[in-house]
Amino acid sequence: MELSAWLSLVTICILGAMSPGPSLAVVLKHCIAGSLSHGIVAAVSHGLAVGLYAVAAILGLSALVLKFPLLYQILVYGGACYLLYMGYGALTSQTKVITSDTGAGEQTSYFDAAKDSAAIAILNPKLAVFFTALFSQFITLGTANFYASSIMVATVAVIDMVWYSIVAVIIGLAKHKISFSKHTNIINKVSGLVFIALALRVVTL
Repeated sequence: MELSAWLSLVTICILGAMSPGPSLAVVLKHCIAGSLSHGIVAAVSHGLAVGLYAVAAILGLSALVLKFPLLYQILVYGGACYLLYMGYGALTSQTKVITSDTGAGEQTSYFDAAKDSAAIAILNPKLAVFFTALFSQFITLGTANFYASSIMVATVAVIDMVWYSIVAVIIGLAKHKISFSKHTNIINKVSGLVFIALALRVVTL
């Protein structure tokens, strides 16, 4: 894969990762409710899931989604339902006061962080369509090979992980200066509304 083509791919992936959406909301949620390490786990999990979609796109599995619209709709509404589930959970969660004897990460778990982030990516079939369209610009019959495909998948996954890890670090450092725990109830309610709004946006686009 030529350097110029790879740099173009990097630019597109960075812009895509930086665009606000459900994934960003999930990482922020676990970083605030838990800790910096929870945010990093969420970032890595999301990046791995995105990488799987990139592999699926290269293998042509996304074509099956396009060929069977019902499957696509099931995945879309499945993702929306998961967002609604997270929104409901945030709106109905009970406020926990974090004291010096209470770990900052007790409001969430590493498993939850990994599960929620991976689910948000996996239940988003638009990623497969996006990667199919994107990779078609960089792979031709003459250049399609395992080496080029591996580079593209690794690029997509690593950029996604790095971007959301940066977000987690920023929020993690900000937590030392901003007492998020004092406003946990408000944050939960706002997060819940955001997830519900994102769910409605998913099914109406």
